[in-house]
Amino acid sequence: VQLQASGGGLVQPGGSLRLSCTSSGSTLNGYAIGWFRQAPGKEREAVSCISERDDSTYYTGSVEGRFTISRDDSEKTVSLQMNSLQPEDTALYYCMIPPGCSARAMLNTLIQVDTWGQGTLVTVSS
Repeated sequence: VQLQASGGGLVQPGGSLRLSCTSSGSTLNGYAIGWFRQAPGKEREAVSCISERDDSTYYTGSVEGRFTISRDDSEKTVSLQMNSLQPEDTALYYCMIPPGCSARAMLNTLIQVDTWGQGTLVTVSS
């Protein structure tokens, strides 16, 4: 399954963006999907994921309550709705398939994946 992240852009602090992670082939049902980000000069970090089994979700603490991950009816897209964006949310955002949806699974993905693709750039600035 090949994934493409899109939807990034420039937004003012307090604004919103909706990122999409889209499959070019098969549906994403049956796959956990994770969002990750890398801010300038910082290590890549886990942001959120949605489970392959029951659509349960995980959020890293800094985005909980502001970001919402969901599967779209198309079954080929997982979205990340980002509200109340802050300058510290500025980063390249990537989507990947982790081995499940949990903090540990997301960490394993960060450790094991070498190729991350282009990602989509989110810039929060006034």
